[in-house]
Amino acid sequence: MKSIAALQAVVTANPPVGGPTAAELDAIEAEMSLILAEVELLDAQIPLLDRPATALDERRIRRARNRVLAARRDLTNRATAALSGGAA
Repeated sequence: MKSIAALQAVVTANPPVGGPTAAELDAIEAEMSLILAEVELLDAQIPLLDRPATALDERRIRRARNRVLAARRDLTNRATAALSGGAA
């Protein structure tokens, strides 16, 4: 009986060695405020998966959503300013 495993080509690529590059770390750092705001929103939403929302829960979610929107706005404004060279 022949084994076909030796005849198959390698399907998966080699994993990257050395971790993230400096550019990737800079991109993560630039988006950290948005990441933290989204985590805060998830922290507010998760407890409500198995119980109804109270007025306090609704307020907490509303504030977390506003923080996410503000973080997205700030990130977009920074990216737009960088692309346009700061000229408005």
